[in-house]
Amino acid sequence: MRENFQNIDGKKLEIVHEIKSAYDDGKISLEEARKALKDRVQHLAPYEIAIIEQEMVEETDDECVKEDIQAMLEVFQDVLVTKDQELPENHPISCYRRENAKMKELLLSVEDLVQYPLIKNQWLELYEDLLKFKIHLSRKQNQLYPVLEKKGFTRPTTTMWTLDDFIRDEIAECYSLLLEDKEEEFIGKQAELVADVRDLMDKEENILYPTSLEMINEEEFRYMAEGDQEIGFAYITVEPEKSPKQNISHTASQSTSPLSGLSSAPGFAEELAGLLGKYGFNNKEEKLNVTTGQLTLEQINLIYQHMPVDLSYVDENELVCFYTDTKHRVFPRSKNVIGRDVKNCHPKASVHIVEEIIKKFRSGEQDKAEFWINKPDLFIYIIYYAVRDENGKFRGVLEMMQDCTHIRSLQGSQTLLTWEQQEKGESKETSKDEDKREGSETSKDVGNKESTGTLGNEGNRESTGSLTAGKLTEITEDTLLKDILEADPNVKTLLFRLSDRFKALNTPLARIMMPKATVKIMSERAEVDLDTLLRELREYFKL
Repeated sequence: MRENFQNIDGKKLEIVHEIKSAYDDGKISLEEARKALKDRVQHLAPYEIAIIEQEMVEETDDECVKEDIQAMLEVFQDVLVTKDQELPENHPISCYRRENAKMKELLLSVEDLVQYPLIKNQWLELYEDLLKFKIHLSRKQNQLYPVLEKKGFTRPTTTMWTLDDFIRDEIAECYSLLLEDKEEEFIGKQAELVADVRDLMDKEENILYPTSLEMINEEEFRYMAEGDQEIGFAYITVEPEKSPKQNISHTASQSTSPLSGLSSAPGFAEELAGLLGKYGFNNKEEKLNVTTGQLTLEQINLIYQHMPVDLSYVDENELVCFYTDTKHRVFPRSKNVIGRDVKNCHPKASVHIVEEIIKKFRSGEQDKAEFWINKPDLFIYIIYYAVRDENGKFRGVLEMMQDCTHIRSLQGSQTLLTWEQQEKGESKETSKDEDKREGSETSKDVGNKESTGTLGNEGNRESTGSLTAGKLTEITEDTLLKDILEADPNVKTLLFRLSDRFKALNTPLARIMMPKATVKIMSERAEVDLDTLLRELREYFKL
């Protein structure tokens, strides 16, 4: 890691580590530690603390959760030197800081509400905002950690990820207690939650972000910003850059299941064409001999983009090489994954499963591993295959992931072509079944679901009467999204134009929320002015 910096004083770092360790072990007091640092060190940069943690501190499973950032800052307060750096509003680090600023406001609201008798609706509204913080954490895990990892700073990947997940689960657990009306237990956890989230943000703002700004160059941040758009943002709106995309290979991904969360980089055909050009192939329209047929690079790319399943490929060196860039992606994706060690695409809690799969595939003991996520109105199927060449040599792992919710709902036989039932892969019968089942979801399931970044967790709503015989008669703020989509599924094109956040409607997890969302909720979640949304929808349907 230290090779990314100039003039690192190794002796100075050893002194700092020695003094901090003596204080942590109770051998010297806080005053003695501060005086020793001031006398022997004088000044210390945030990235120097990061180097000490990376190279000198023994790694433990829960070190990031246990580390008291406030106590650490107290020790270093006389020598820690930070510099204010002016950044554009939409710079990746600025976006993290803006989200933290909003989260701090929400935590103040928690501290205010906890003083009064519990009113459930107030808390539900507040917690719907708190739950969005998982988008911040997901983007950090998928985007920032991988770039730092490539530069040798692996501590965030291996330890801070644990704290991120701890905070995410803590918020979800509190939300579940609220839904289950366990008021006393819920209120009892609020002070701890506030302290934990603030501790995380202090770690980010005092160590992680300053170190990132020292290690990551401007071009890499521009590339990171593109991937940030794919995952989304919590609380803030960020306009995508208008400049041409940078073609750099980086790293990143989040996983909800072993080896899952791998994605493909845009421009696959162009990059592959460039590679083949080195070997005399320069015509994109020229057909390549594949195992069973001939295809151009453009056709290969189009096939991958339109597959009804998500594919990912990890090679024999355990590096992520490829993924299919489909619009229906089951879990958040990030182009930074390419070239990354697959074990670093996961939190510590699931790395052992990844290692076991690869070990048994490599040895030939196993050839496939299956997983599935089965919740009300959602069934995700995930399978991994060992990839072997004609001689049986292990060449990597192929992951296939598919939302099979619609497939599982099919009954009887359909032998006649019916376009209406094939619209977007969902039949009217399926929609009706989903409406019947929406009340069966447990509060625990709702609290622990991955966030899609749009559409709320409001209670069940009755139809407003806006839909008559499949045709909209009016659109108000209480009109249901499911009625709008039933009247014309192609209205999604309009919604996507109004806000990128509406693209979450193409993800399987969004289907759970669709029957409950109104135009007003859509406006709030997508951050589109309600009057604008109503006007656009009414014009679209000529109402």
